[in-house]
Amino acid sequence: MSAPPAHGGVGRRIAYYRSVVRPKMTQQQLADTAHIALGTIRKIERGERGVTDATLEAIAAALGVDPARLHTDRGPAHTAVHDALPALSAALAAYDIPEDGLVRPLCELRAAVGEAVQWRLAAQYTRIARELPDLLSELARAYHAASAHERRGLADLLVNAYRSADAVAYKFGARDLSARLVELMRWAVLKTGDPLLTAAVAYVRTETFFAARAHATGLRALEQAIDTAPAPNTASETAARGALHMRAAVIAGRARDATAAQTHLAEARALAEQTAEDVYYGTAFGPDSVRIHEVSVAVSLGDDHVGRALTLAHEWKPPADLPAERRSGFYIELARAQLWSGHVDHAFDSLKAARRIAPQHTREHPWVREDTATLRRLKRAESESLTNFAEWCAAI
Repeated sequence: MSAPPAHGGVGRRIAYYRSVVRPKMTQQQLADTAHIALGTIRKIERGERGVTDATLEAIAAALGVDPARLHTDRGPAHTAVHDALPALSAALAAYDIPEDGLVRPLCELRAAVGEAVQWRLAAQYTRIARELPDLLSELARAYHAASAHERRGLADLLVNAYRSADAVAYKFGARDLSARLVELMRWAVLKTGDPLLTAAVAYVRTETFFAARAHATGLRALEQAIDTAPAPNTASETAARGALHMRAAVIAGRARDATAAQTHLAEARALAEQTAEDVYYGTAFGPDSVRIHEVSVAVSLGDDHVGRALTLAHEWKPPADLPAERRSGFYIELARAQLWSGHVDHAFDSLKAARRIAPQHTREHPWVREDTATLRRLKRAESESLTNFAEWCAAI
């Protein structure tokens, strides 16, 4: 397959990538997947109308490519996000002394934060990076201008907005910024008085221990959070405790503590049996999420445990209604297990599945780059599709 035209415009690039999707995607299928009118798709491809950033991102997600691929042939897909990080840092620096400006009504702020949460779950990091700096500044203005009674609800919104911003910082390697966001979450959650939101922040805080490879310390922090979490009497309380056990199982696996990993996984599984799969306080929890974490634990423990990941994947696949970030993570973890087990072609298939589900999450995941580079070394014959994938995720 030849390369897309270098000067054919965004519309021609969209038409090109649509033609190389496996199986080939029709204009109607692209319109349906991207939730855009068919007439709009046709006009864009003919060059008869422009494309907003939001529309381009929706089309790119449907095609399984990063938006930058549709702008240029070889632009780095993470540039838009990285360019937005200084603005995000500036918003955080002024969290307690925000500049004057307009503040929308609380109902509109709640809707804006809810939208940002959905972007996080769908791994739409470019949208988060573009929108969150202004939203965080506006929330800070609202919080400091509010009465003591109103501040509790605004602190809740700040926690969730910080968490969405942290998804970008952490996934794109801005570890210091991520740690700052976690600390601001911990500050804001104290203002809410909500023990379930406190548990959610403890779940997110584990990122700092992953980044520092302080797995034993992270496990201890999670176990303390489990001890102080509310008793599992309601669905939300059950999910909060179960999510902490899931997270503890994974970090115990990274610490190579198989006993602790299996104990926490068993606790998470038992709680999931009492809970419908859903998103609780920003974290997906339920039987399917626990199955995905079983794969993660098996890969973290390595050695003889890897076979468990392959067995589970043979019996079950994550359903389409799970958050995209979580589903893509399943295939990224599975690819590593398949690669370690010598199933090279299956590993590449899993990486491609992850890319189709959440291209931004997949492209920025360090394991994807590492495993793609390994796949290229192991493949005896040069594979054009593998080389293209390696270029896309910056593995070469």
